[in-house]
Amino acid sequence: MWIIESEADQLLVHTGINTPPVPVEQVAHYLGIKIELANLGEDCSGVLVRNGKRAIIGVNKKHPRNRRRFSIAHEIGHFMLHEGDTYIDNGYRVQFRDLESGSGTIGEEMDANAFAAALLMPAEWVKNAFYQQPFDLTEDGVLQMLAQKFQVSTQAMSYRLMRLRLL
Repeated sequence: MWIIESEADQLLVHTGINTPPVPVEQVAHYLGIKIELANLGEDCSGVLVRNGKRAIIGVNKKHPRNRRRFSIAHEIGHFMLHEGDTYIDNGYRVQFRDLESGSGTIGEEMDANAFAAALLMPAEWVKNAFYQQPFDLTEDGVLQMLAQKFQVSTQAMSYRLMRLRLL
């Protein structure tokens, strides 16, 4: 997973982004990826469609902003990590972020989830922010503050803090 962390960190360096929240749309633009809000149904959070180096990320417009941000970062993860694995219809690669991928039990989906977490919540940024927070006897207080700062869900932040062994 540290290779994935490094890929996300390098992308942030190349885009010149060095403070939270990460403007994920700006990262997509830097990579030449177009983002479109779409009606994807209740079970689908996002989709990556690519043809060579050109790509479009469709993101479910009915989902909350923080979830859309994670979905975009997840699809950027597929774009960066999984070039050319599966093709459908004339060389187009289509990947959906749905309930199964959200569970993070499939290899590529676990990679994309890890990339999204590393992109939106870089390890060093999270550690610095965590240690700068005022002491709070409730885990929820810290989670809320950090989730707000990074514009992610409390669930995503909780998982990230556990992965970084801060909780």
